[in-house]
Amino acid sequence: MNHLMGRQPILNGLEEIVAYELLFRSPQALSSAVFDSSRRATSRVIVDMLSSFGIHEVLGEQRGYINVDAEMLLSDTVELLPSDLIGLELLEDLEVTPAVVDRCRQLKKAGYQLALDDHRYAPQFEPLYDGLIDIVKLDLVATPLEQLYQEVERFQRYPVQLLAEKVDSRHVYLRSRRMGFQLFQGYFFARPTVMQKARMANATGTFFQLMQQLSQDDEIATIEETFKQDPNLTYKLLLLVNSVAFASREKIRTVRHAITIVGLQHLRRWVQLAIFAEEGGQGLNSPLMEMAAVRAAFMEELARLKLANSKLVRYVHPDESFMVGTLSMLKDIYDISMQEMMANLNLSDDIQDALVNRGGDLGTLLCLTEMMERLELEEAADCLNRLGVPPDQVMECQKKAYAWRNKLR
Repeated sequence: MNHLMGRQPILNGLEEIVAYELLFRSPQALSSAVFDSSRRATSRVIVDMLSSFGIHEVLGEQRGYINVDAEMLLSDTVELLPSDLIGLELLEDLEVTPAVVDRCRQLKKAGYQLALDDHRYAPQFEPLYDGLIDIVKLDLVATPLEQLYQEVERFQRYPVQLLAEKVDSRHVYLRSRRMGFQLFQGYFFARPTVMQKARMANATGTFFQLMQQLSQDDEIATIEETFKQDPNLTYKLLLLVNSVAFASREKIRTVRHAITIVGLQHLRRWVQLAIFAEEGGQGLNSPLMEMAAVRAAFMEELARLKLANSKLVRYVHPDESFMVGTLSMLKDIYDISMQEMMANLNLSDDIQDALVNRGGDLGTLLCLTEMMERLELEEAADCLNRLGVPPDQVMECQKKAYAWRNKLR
């Protein structure tokens, strides 16, 4: 069966990724006029999809949360999901019955974590609040601010963690943290801050110089000398390289050693990602690194598709796709102008068109990737249909991108 999957990080108060929400869509269900059955259809395919996709490759060491309705919650199939890796989000229209409470008690005893999705306090849920539910998710957009304070106060009486959904700015994130939320979900981590822009401004020259040298396959000595100009970037790169399992168990301690063992092709990718590895303890678990690595690797894998009937133009190159994925984030997060990129990197017309206008086939791949990131899976399915790309091929691309990202931790 063909499906699409969306994955959105869940962060703690230190802005570290601690879990993911996973969403699944069946394009067949999307084309049907009977939308009220799509939720049950999606629920039924989750188990099959996860078993074939590879849970560890999707999640790494983190837990993944999936939406379940009452039908799936009460079914035996939910117990096929590994309790140490999968949490269950009970949908907002769940009716609390004695059977539901008993089932939650069984699943909790079996080791599953349970969450209430898009929830507001209701007395009938009290049997679940007190010891059965681990996380209560509150929608910041749909809940008025005054009511949000009341909701937080109510839930502080119970042993639950509060998760703020749809956190779209750092201001909202900081306010939510002060209110008492412990977990956060949304796109606030992709917003620029003054500190990030200042750090980027200091590293821009070396960063672009390295990218240019690696793309031109310059001599190792030349590349090594450029690294020496920026100790911070060198440190970031060595962190990345040391995090990956190579055949050799020897730790990499110098840039030349890293280049020799890793090779220019892999080094080229890590240089593009190193700028997203933040200083401090967060480092490789940074949500910025998460977004940049998965976006770039996913676009690279999409470009590798060699489908006989694909409408993709045959000249989309994997290396170019990876670079577009990286630069598309660099431009937005660090507020670097397209003119600055063009001046420093001498980008091709195709790459410029993709970044500025989302034009050409590279631009189409970028648009598709952004839809998946925003969990706009219906729109992504339409785009795939226009491209003639089967969703199962996209799932394989996701699998490879997530697996590659997990190696960097």
